[in-house]
Amino acid sequence: MAQIAFIGLGNMGAPMASNLIKAGHRLKIFDLNPAALTALTAQGATSTQQASDAVQDAEFIISMLPSGLHVESLYLGKTALLKEINSNALIIDSSTIDAETARKVAAAATTQETAFIDAPVSGGTTGAEKGTLSFMVGGEKAHYERSLPILKNMGTHIFHAGDTGCGQVAKMCNNMLLAIQMTGTAEALSLAIRNGLSPETVSDIMLQSSGRNWSLEVYNPVPGVMDNAPASRNYQGGFMVNLMLKDLKLALDAAATSGASTPMGALARNLYSLHTDQADNNGQLDFSSIFQLYNRKHQ
Repeated sequence: MAQIAFIGLGNMGAPMASNLIKAGHRLKIFDLNPAALTALTAQGATSTQQASDAVQDAEFIISMLPSGLHVESLYLGKTALLKEINSNALIIDSSTIDAETARKVAAAATTQETAFIDAPVSGGTTGAEKGTLSFMVGGEKAHYERSLPILKNMGTHIFHAGDTGCGQVAKMCNNMLLAIQMTGTAEALSLAIRNGLSPETVSDIMLQSSGRNWSLEVYNPVPGVMDNAPASRNYQGGFMVNLMLKDLKLALDAAATSGASTPMGALARNLYSLHTDQADNNGQLDFSSIFQLYNRKHQ
C-alpha cells in the first residue's frame, strides 16, 4: 500500500480520501477545516498541522482545492510546497482549474524532476462517496499509468485525455455540457408540469424517449421525484451553483482564448448567474436548483 498525502478535504476531497483509507493506503492529511481532519483521523488517517508535514515521505500527493489560485499558491506560493516534495513522488491535482495553471505547476515540477498530472473528476459527491468517479487525466502517459492503482480506489472510469492541461480541458467541456443539459431538463420539466403532467410521469416518458439524459436518469431537478437526488434534500449537498459558475467561466475563458464558439455555454452561464441573483444563498445550493428559476419566472 502507498504513502499518500491528501490536501483539501471538502465535499469531494473528504470522501475520496476516505476511500483511499478503506483501500488500505496510509494517509497524511491537511485541511484548514479542523472538523474535516477530525473525521478522517477517526478513520485512520494521520492529521498534520501544515501541508509540508503531510508530504514528507509521500509517494503520491493528491490535492483537491477550489481554484487555480489555491493550487498555484500551494505549490508555488509562500508555502512553496513543491520544494518539500520528494523528486520521486507523483503529484495528482484533482482540482478543477484552468489548464494554464495546471501547465505552470507541471513545468515547475518538471524542473525538479517531480512528476505531475492534472486529474479533475466528474461524478459529484455521490460518486466520491461510492468510489465511482470519472477521472480525466492530463500528463505524460507513464505518469498516468503510475497513477492508475491509486485512482482506481476512487473511481471507475479513468481516461488519459492527453498532455498536461488536457484533463482540465476535458473537465470544463464536460461541465459546460452538464450545465446546458440541466438547464434544458429543468426547462422541459417546468413546461410539462405547468401543462398538467406530473414530474414523475413526464420524467418516465422522457427516460424512455429521445430526451433521455444523465440529469433525468440520476439527478432529477424536481423535488420528490428521486429520493437520493439533492432536489429532494432542499438542494443541499451535491455540486454547488457557485462551483458550476466557476467551471462555466473556465470554459468560456478557454473558448475566448481559442476562438471557439460556445453560445449555449454562455446562455447556461447567464441562467446560473440570474439564479444566484434571485437569492443570496442560491449559490450554495446544488446546481439542479436551477429548476427554481423557471418556477419563479412564471409564478
